[in-house]
Amino acid sequence: MLTARTMADTYEQNRQICRYVHSTSRGHEAIQLATAFQLTPDDYACLYYRDESMLLGLGFTPYELMLQLLAKADDPFSGGRIYYGHPSVRRAGFPTIPHQSSATGMQAIPATGMAHAIRFLEAQGKIPKERQSVVLCSLGDGAVTEGEVSEAMQIAVLKQLPIIYLVQDNDWGISAKGTEMRAMDAYEFALGFKGLERMRMDGSDFAHAYAGMQRAFGYVRQERKPVLVHAKCPLLGHHTSGVRKEWYRGESMELALKDDPIPKLMAQLLEAGEKLPDLEQIEQAVCRQVAEAFDQATHAAEPDPTTIYQHDFASTPVTQELGTRHPVGAVKVTMVDAALHAIEEILKDYPEALFYGQDVGKQLGGVFREAALLAAKYGEERVFNTPIQEAYIIGSTAGMAAVGAKPIVEIQFADYMWPGLNQLVEELSKSCYLTQGKFPVQCLIRVPIGAYGGGGPYHSGSIESTLLTIRGIKVVYPSNAADMKGLMKAAFLDPNPVVFLEHKGLYWSKLPGTEEAKTYEPDANYVLPLGQPCQVLQAGVNKIKQGESLVLITYGMGVYWAKQAAKHFKEQVEIIDLRTLYPLNEEFLETVIKQHGKALLLTEEPLLNSFIESLAGRLAQRCFRYLDAPLFTLGAENVPAVPLNVNLENRMLPNAEKVAAAINRLLHY
Repeated sequence: MLTARTMADTYEQNRQICRYVHSTSRGHEAIQLATAFQLTPDDYACLYYRDESMLLGLGFTPYELMLQLLAKADDPFSGGRIYYGHPSVRRAGFPTIPHQSSATGMQAIPATGMAHAIRFLEAQGKIPKERQSVVLCSLGDGAVTEGEVSEAMQIAVLKQLPIIYLVQDNDWGISAKGTEMRAMDAYEFALGFKGLERMRMDGSDFAHAYAGMQRAFGYVRQERKPVLVHAKCPLLGHHTSGVRKEWYRGESMELALKDDPIPKLMAQLLEAGEKLPDLEQIEQAVCRQVAEAFDQATHAAEPDPTTIYQHDFASTPVTQELGTRHPVGAVKVTMVDAALHAIEEILKDYPEALFYGQDVGKQLGGVFREAALLAAKYGEERVFNTPIQEAYIIGSTAGMAAVGAKPIVEIQFADYMWPGLNQLVEELSKSCYLTQGKFPVQCLIRVPIGAYGGGGPYHSGSIESTLLTIRGIKVVYPSNAADMKGLMKAAFLDPNPVVFLEHKGLYWSKLPGTEEAKTYEPDANYVLPLGQPCQVLQAGVNKIKQGESLVLITYGMGVYWAKQAAKHFKEQVEIIDLRTLYPLNEEFLETVIKQHGKALLLTEEPLLNSFIESLAGRLAQRCFRYLDAPLFTLGAENVPAVPLNVNLENRMLPNAEKVAAAINRLLHY
């Protein structure tokens, strides 16, 4: 406790040196240390930015924590990339602590995902039950008002997961008091979750907190059920170093000091027979240790700026096309069946794989039957329905992956992706980079996408441009069954988050002109590396030489609009199917554009500020000297949504006729 206090005092006295925003654990030392002493190397934890004492209790030294405080090269968690008190730990003798974001309450979903994975892997025999692994999720009371915390707790009680939600209630947000933010505290709120055990304790009294946390951990280890611990404690420091306590605390600080855990423990030790000189000697030793650590940390090396590019992604094992794309005796399958068969083969070969989302379970098998019979074949532990919780579906994969499960999840329609975007951006996409590669999130997120004739504004949207602004994820968009299967296998094997976009209008090849989306099914070993565009139609050599050709670059449904349109321009159009939107081999695209001198880029999305416009801008800059015309782009009309009426929908979306008109204009430019 004295170490944590002295560290906080040191930071305050050296504000010019401690220039990066940070929080300390002043006032929370007792509950945090009481908790740390219960965790074992077989446990998992999601902490929050004030849990400095917890890290000290686990065995991290002041010097190690100060390296993170000062964003030094040897910061053991992130190499200087993330704030103080944001640990990521894979170290012998310590519990596993994955990437921690700063967004309040968001850790509840990945933490619950870890507990979910423990339960699943215990059932699969992949984790010994005798380990009695537990997940700790540490939160502030203000964070409990976040909707994502409710999603997490709902799953915890629904699945009866081995997790402890430790809520450290200091009655403050930033400058907002608890009475301004909530009508009840976390203990009262938790009453609404049937099956969630609840405990209250004095988080400022170490002896009381230690006994309470011992009971909480014992309950979860033995019963394998969730518990919420509500611990009251004072906030004796700033909310963060960027928000000064003197700006708003006033007399409340004097009241809070009455519950300072350090004088309380000091009095208990003296009452128990400890001698004051001995305790003062401890304090003097701590002051020397912290001062030496701070001096050493301030002189430690800064990160090498060239390391900024490291760990954006973990290396994928799939680097070349393998298996047989057209086996002897193969039959043609639709895209939806190719996807179904790919998932089934994955579940068969990888017992740590599981598949979940809305309506993918035993009753329905997906609204597009893309998971038909999988639950019946592989059990409801592995293929199951979730509540209507896009944030949990996506965010839980971070926790699943940290424990060793391999999640495949589904968002029912692309238009429903937005509630999960918070987790995708803050937790999944940044995890590998901010943990220096310790915690890449291996997950496959399936998303049916696109318009398919009267689906309306909430079942027809395209979202790829939004996704492609998120660094740290990969985005795949196949246009035929063979690519669907090969890319899905590669996406599953990729150790990074992959969003897999599946066009609903191509699922069954029922829309006019999409018959070729149905292909011969590749064998079970077929994998197709991400990032490789392919030629689906070749232009004539003579037309290219005569300057009477162009290349049309597209993906998804655009491939079939392009094929239909190209029939009117014999041997004049080369069609490239991107297949993967990120990563993307743009050098290949440059080569074909330079060969033709003219290019049309086609998308189903509204064109303004789209991925296709961005791609066209980059390619135009690099190919400028070789162009005979500006790069043309074509997409949907710039309206807010896809209308329900099919005539309005047709007016909005591209089609073969619109593509043909654009080709004609470009060829005659």
